[in-house]
Amino acid sequence: MRTRCIIVDADACPVKSEIEHAGRQFGVQVVLVASFDHRMKENPGVKVVQVDRSDQSVDLYIANQIKPGDILVTQDFGLAALGLAKGSICLTNRGQEYTNSSIDFLLERRHVSAKMRRSGKHTKGPKPFTEEDRKNFLHGLTKLLKYLQEIENE
Repeated sequence: MRTRCIIVDADACPVKSEIEHAGRQFGVQVVLVASFDHRMKENPGVKVVQVDRSDQSVDLYIANQIKPGDILVTQDFGLAALGLAKGSICLTNRGQEYTNSSIDFLLERRHVSAKMRRSGKHTKGPKPFTEEDRKNFLHGLTKLLKYLQEIENE
């Protein structure tokens, strides 16, 4: 049986060190997927996969590798939707969990914002990432890993 892993859309992920820490703490393999433009080094328990720099290479690699029960960390709503469809648990870089009920709203909001930008309207981007966001992410991931560990040991 394949063991669970944490797969990270690592190109713009601000919480890679927190993910590595939690992975080591719980003995879960971490896979960082990034384009060749982003240099990363492997550490114990961390596998680095580098793909070409084309627009969707990271997403396509992750979509082809992710399995049910894996944890996916991404800011990309479309990739999160693919992860959910494949039975993975998907988290934002701020620690919120994507769910089947929330992903439709997020994708629709992204579509509306893109339409507004194409028509010349200015839309807000994400708010700046804070130290509080970092702490919330680590707390959420640790809580999730602890819960998964408990149900696996039952």
